[in-house]
Amino acid sequence: MPFQFALPTTSAFSFSSSFASESHPSLPLNASTHRGVVRDALKKYKRLPPSSQGPNLPSLISNINTYLPYVLAIDAGLGRASQQGEEINVVLTSTPITEWRPTISENPVPGRETPRTKVQSLEYDLFFTLSTLGYAYTLLARYSLHPLYVISSEPLSAQARTTAITTATKHLLDAASVHDYLARRAEALSTTPPCADIAQPTARAMASLALAEATLLAVLKDDPYPAVVSQDRNDNDREWMYRAPEIPKVRAHLFARLCLAAADHAAQASSLCQPRKGGWKMNEGLVQYLEDIRKTCRAKACRFFGIDAELSGQTGNAIGWLRCSLQELGIVPKEAKKGLSLSRMKKDWSEKREDKKIERGTNWGSDAGKLEETRVIEMLEAKWTKVNDTMMTQPIPNGATLLASLPSGRDLHTIKPFQPPALTRQSLESMRALPDQADDYGGDQPSSDDDERTAVGTPVGAFPGTSGSYRSESTRSYY
Repeated sequence: MPFQFALPTTSAFSFSSSFASESHPSLPLNASTHRGVVRDALKKYKRLPPSSQGPNLPSLISNINTYLPYVLAIDAGLGRASQQGEEINVVLTSTPITEWRPTISENPVPGRETPRTKVQSLEYDLFFTLSTLGYAYTLLARYSLHPLYVISSEPLSAQARTTAITTATKHLLDAASVHDYLARRAEALSTTPPCADIAQPTARAMASLALAEATLLAVLKDDPYPAVVSQDRNDNDREWMYRAPEIPKVRAHLFARLCLAAADHAAQASSLCQPRKGGWKMNEGLVQYLEDIRKTCRAKACRFFGIDAELSGQTGNAIGWLRCSLQELGIVPKEAKKGLSLSRMKKDWSEKREDKKIERGTNWGSDAGKLEETRVIEMLEAKWTKVNDTMMTQPIPNGATLLASLPSGRDLHTIKPFQPPALTRQSLESMRALPDQADDYGGDQPSSDDDERTAVGTPVGAFPGTSGSYRSESTRSYY
């Protein structure tokens, strides 16, 4: 958590080949220049190792935000709109054709890279740019949360943990704002988008997903139990030598309703991404993640109702709520067994594999926090069951009865309207001059596909400078 999006890449494009401006002749050239910077930044990000991609995200977001005012100015100029009191006049000279590589649509050929989609509209090219900005904000939130789950170093202090969660929440709300803006713009279009990545239901689903993740982080900030479980698993922790972990009382009922609201947002996102007859199909990993985060949210809500019951002295009801949590996660509670157990070995192996993913920073949290929540529930169930068996001896109610009493959710965050960046008056005035160079950002630029083909062009063991003497048009072996 949050979801690990893959950022799309795009082809080169010259705005001067499709647009001309009488009022601001240098506008197409400046748009091409900044689009080329974004394209190079996306290619660079894709080639970086996973450990280096996170620190590169702020630069990538800055490049996109710098490019957006120029493409929005061209879009406004097509309708003879004005910005900063200056009227912009842009004329379409030919149909713009760009290519983008989708990342959340179903891959038609599993095991190979998704082919590029041809985009023949400035509006849909803008949609891809905006969706990329939203994904980048989500990845930046994910990068901010990564230190919370690393167990190979000393655990974060309470202040550092709060700062990381607050920062990640801000980035997720920014992502929700961008996706909501994209969805509202898409409502005004009557044409069919070229792929599912920039369809209106997809944008609405991504906004709901980001809002659900931000709501969960609001709960995580004041939820002490995941930190206690992580601290117990951390071999570098030394705090246990001089004091026990502090578990303050939480506003359990409020947190439970927040989790139910997050579950509603996740369910809405999941329903929007379900395959429809004759329509596009979304990436199976994303669809599964949406279902997993819905389950995790409901399991957290049940756990907090259990904590509320335990604080009231109702240990039997508390254990019943924990079993409801396991039921929401799809886990069948089993009696504890001593000695070796195949299920225990399988669980330990899964946890070690997830820990390695966290250490490498690759694809961690793909289960939307189900494993982490299971650890917390099992810790509380073992503690409360021992107390109930030895002291309270209260009956444990049926799970169906407890689930029927779930209240409605309560929203904490609202999506703020996205304010697209705009050009300053000085920038607009400077673009009234004629361009001082040719707009050569078109199709002559090498694409990422060309880079991948030429990356293995030199045969292994060939003498330097003699690669042209070898057969290099195909990577297949021949004898």
